[in-house]
Amino acid sequence: MSRPEPLDVLVIGSGTAGLRLALELAGTMRVGVLAKRELSEGSSYHAQGGIAAVLDPEDSVEAHVRDTLAAGAGLCHEDVVRFVAGEGPDAVRWLIDHGVHFTREEDAGSLRFHLTREGGHSHRRIIHAADATGREVETRLLELARSHAAIELFEWHIAIDLITSAKLGLPGPNRCLGAYVLDRNSSHVRVFPARFVVLATGGASKVYLYTSNPDTATGDGIAMAWRAGCRVANMEFNQFHPTCLYHPHAKSFLITEAVRGEGGRLLLPDGTPFMQ
Repeated sequence: MSRPEPLDVLVIGSGTAGLRLALELAGTMRVGVLAKRELSEGSSYHAQGGIAAVLDPEDSVEAHVRDTLAAGAGLCHEDVVRFVAGEGPDAVRWLIDHGVHFTREEDAGSLRFHLTREGGHSHRRIIHAADATGREVETRLLELARSHAAIELFEWHIAIDLITSAKLGLPGPNRCLGAYVLDRNSSHVRVFPARFVVLATGGASKVYLYTSNPDTATGDGIAMAWRAGCRVANMEFNQFHPTCLYHPHAKSFLITEAVRGEGGRLLLPDGTPFMQ
């Protein structure tokens, strides 16, 4: 079973990256967004601490770049760092303009956004929505996507593999033509043809037994890209939060990184610090 008409763009993944792209493209294209479970069930929704961007007049993009390069210990691509740090303020302002409510504080009789600080940052540049930033951003983006006539949302649809011209034995350069998708409601595999396919599937940290990641973070998109002939790099880089609360009989969950950024110290039961 397949869609009657090809989509212009098929976005695999319904986190903040996938939804933001869908909203950007939907002005001129028909976009489909796949989610392997409920639309909000991903890492974006569970993110807590906030978004790093230069929003304070006393801060600068150059300072953000320096902090990032220092924290990256020589592993960063400086052009990528400069692009992300430079585009960050406008990206946050877009969210604000489209109804995302970040935490504010009173300052000299007026309200301004409350900026906190996290590890590696020399300035307060973390804008947040209390301690549930991801939930606030994801919820608003979903509202916008649901109300857009050019966006179709597909919950409980698991992308199985990309359809490529090489796999079909077609002549010419290898190109992506869509995806095979398992519809979990009907238990049928559907063909989703599309002019363009975007992988916004997140990471693979659920491969670890103890993780703060949701069950959906299984690296499906990375594997599909690899099978389609894409290059995959830096798979060894996983972030392990020292403030992930462990319990032997329950799923681990994250205590916001802002705890350490605001000066919190992590101690053993005898009071000995175990993190610098």
